[in-house]
Amino acid sequence: MDHFKKITRQLTDFISASPSCYHVIDNIRRQLLAEGVNELEEQKPWSITPGSSYFCIRGGSSLIAFRIPSETPENYQLIASHSDSPSFKIKENPEICRDNSYVELNVEKYGGMLCAPWFDRPLSAAGRAVIEENGKILTRLVHFDRDLVLLPSLAIHMNRQSNENVSYKTQTDMLPLFGDGASAGRFNSLLAEVLGCREEQILGRDLFLYDRSRASFWGSDEQYFSAPRLDDLQCAFASVQAFLQSRNRTSINVCCIFDNEEVGSLTRQGADSTFLSDVLERISESLGLTREKHHTMIRSGFMLSADNAHAVHPNHIAKADPTNHVHLNEGVVIKHSANQKYTTDAVSAAIFRSICRKAGIPVQDFQNHSDVPGGSTLGNIANAHVSLNTIDIGAPQLAMHSPYETGGIRDTWYLTEAMKAFYCTSIHTTGNGTFVLEE
Repeated sequence: MDHFKKITRQLTDFISASPSCYHVIDNIRRQLLAEGVNELEEQKPWSITPGSSYFCIRGGSSLIAFRIPSETPENYQLIASHSDSPSFKIKENPEICRDNSYVELNVEKYGGMLCAPWFDRPLSAAGRAVIEENGKILTRLVHFDRDLVLLPSLAIHMNRQSNENVSYKTQTDMLPLFGDGASAGRFNSLLAEVLGCREEQILGRDLFLYDRSRASFWGSDEQYFSAPRLDDLQCAFASVQAFLQSRNRTSINVCCIFDNEEVGSLTRQGADSTFLSDVLERISESLGLTREKHHTMIRSGFMLSADNAHAVHPNHIAKADPTNHVHLNEGVVIKHSANQKYTTDAVSAAIFRSICRKAGIPVQDFQNHSDVPGGSTLGNIANAHVSLNTIDIGAPQLAMHSPYETGGIRDTWYLTEAMKAFYCTSIHTTGNGTFVLEE
């Protein structure tokens, strides 16, 4: 159990240090630089050499890292996850005064979420701001890093139906309390204090609420853990660990962390952008590969679309598919969907199962109950721009899209080891649906 808990604590430390998608990418950037991975900028020329590793960032919230083998590469092997989580974004001119005694913050939903768990827990704000300083426009991370606001519930005495089919309206029910009447005008001044600048220097901001709760390990033998933003930081964390710890003799390993999955990915830094295709094309061009070679590398490539999966809920077993039950601590989840909400097919599932079997990593299968529509993820979206064999996988969890989600103590290790095995395996295709896997 020690190695399971060790890597899960590393995950929860990463989550605690990553209150927004911008902090996620900044923390990954620092880790990559510490490991000797070279940073590239999209607006500058690239010089890439075999045997080296690189990364670039778009929009401050998406990152793609890649490692070039010493030999002539044969394909690309990618893992893609996302940096964002459902939350509330703070609007412009956010302060709303109520009854001359309260100041609330005006917010809007970001992504689909469970609303009820946001009430009565300490919340703060984090993200980025843009300031003007010495004639330059600069982007700065923002982290208030203290209990700042709270959403107090309406007492049951004032709403006797509060436990019956509740529907929440963001503009009415979900505005967090910031302070008393004397707090009017304080939000911008507090933001300036955090940034170490004057209020008039602040030109723009992207700020989100986040749950301040620390991770907890619980259960009869501490076999479970709970933390904010488990979806999808568990997959992002595992993919970076696997990328740093793996080598492949003939494949270019690529680690992608995209933003905006929770709102459809249709942004310049989302999976539905040109970010991935741009990076792969520039890699091939910098290595002097022909366009024909570039296309053959993609067509013979493979991608893991990594986003967490629903475990069976103990109080709602009937919501699960009758023959495909996913449980915490029982292995990496392969996600299937006949309507192609997930990219998995027989070929991609077989290749991934074979890799996990050789590595001794258990796998399990998720399919939606046929009468309960499920969600989707970034695999198909990315495939619309870079089409290659892809499988949707993830770690099992409960309470997805709650501000405080639950996973199994073993599953971060299982997921990381499966991703390492994938990055270390050379996947060769000989055509006509035949593949050879070499370690």
